[in-house]
Amino acid sequence: MSKNIAFKLPLKVVENNTADAWVGQGVEPHLQPRAEPAAPAERMKRLTIDVSESLHACIKVDCARRGAKIADEVRELLERHFPTLS
Repeated sequence: MSKNIAFKLPLKVVENNTADAWVGQGVEPHLQPRAEPAAPAERMKRLTIDVSESLHACIKVDCARRGAKIADEVRELLERHFPTLS
């Protein structure tokens, strides 16, 4: 026993740009990688500090929610507290 299957070709080719337009939009803004900060004018030095576990957790959660790096946040705080002398 065999089945006969017939496929009908569409009479008119319909252009479906919907999918192409959606793909062409790119990644949603909140999923795009953050732009890296501009390279610093001078060399960087590493600074290590000890903080309590609770403070570390608070900083880490807040930075994660905003998509920020802890190092960038601490660096910004230090730069505001110790302004560069010109």
